[in-house]
Amino acid sequence: MSQGRLTRRTMIRLTLTGASLPLSGHAFAQDEGPVIAVANYPLAYFAERLVGDLAEVLFPVPPGTDPSFWRPSIADISAMQAAQVIALNGAGFSDWTTKVSLPRARIIDTSAGFADAYIATETITHSHGEAGTHSHTGTASYTWLDFGLAARQADALAARLIRAMPQSEATISTNLLALNADLAALDAAAKALRAPLAATASHPRYQYFGRAYGLEISAMEWDAQEEVSEDQWQALEQKISESGATLFIWEATPSDDARARIATLGLTDVVFPPLAQAPASGDFISEMTKSITMIAQSLDA
Repeated sequence: MSQGRLTRRTMIRLTLTGASLPLSGHAFAQDEGPVIAVANYPLAYFAERLVGDLAEVLFPVPPGTDPSFWRPSIADISAMQAAQVIALNGAGFSDWTTKVSLPRARIIDTSAGFADAYIATETITHSHGEAGTHSHTGTASYTWLDFGLAARQADALAARLIRAMPQSEATISTNLLALNADLAALDAAAKALRAPLAATASHPRYQYFGRAYGLEISAMEWDAQEEVSEDQWQALEQKISESGATLFIWEATPSDDARARIATLGLTDVVFPPLAQAPASGDFISEMTKSITMIAQSLDA
């Protein structure tokens, strides 16, 4: 979550929880009002936009950690269990939630309303930085990269927050209108991209973005922060020849050498963080706007 939008109390809560200190979530809930626990940055951003200073947003994943593969400590679980609302992404995101006990009555699966629109994926097991070996299997989970679906997640979250905070219904409803207007603007900008277009991504994150906005996106299994091997470069060349890709999407900023080699393959490349974790600067809307603008400029070039 962009700290520019966080209240001081929220930042304190995130810092303490991120450090996995043995805090009492119940004490926070009593002393500081309602607590909303969230599974990823988009939901943290949506919740912050919806409630403002009316509640605290608990996003316990430490900075620099991928929420897709994060595993909570006992203290993290305790704090989330005490929250008045627990907002999950669904679609297989944060599978740790299937292994711990959370109070069902407080959970909202924000993507359950469009489960019929989930994208099935192949099962691929590989190594990914410090997270170790893991698999992408079953269902693509970065649903918010279709901004129309992101708006439906915001709607579902707002409805659940109103149930938990009925006295704040008017404020939450007004804030939802503003949030959905921003998401609609992102959706319109992405739909204005020149399509159809073939692209390759450094990692399989962009299925919903591709389907929603007319991009045929194949994916490598690269960590942008690690050196790309010769075998991986050869695999990319093969993928380009099969797909006719003209655009390469990095999920994080790679080395200058990697970007230079992408150019030698005749590809234009852009850095498009999928924002499961908070950006270093800006927020969800500003950073997504920046990424869409960079893709549009690349296509024009």
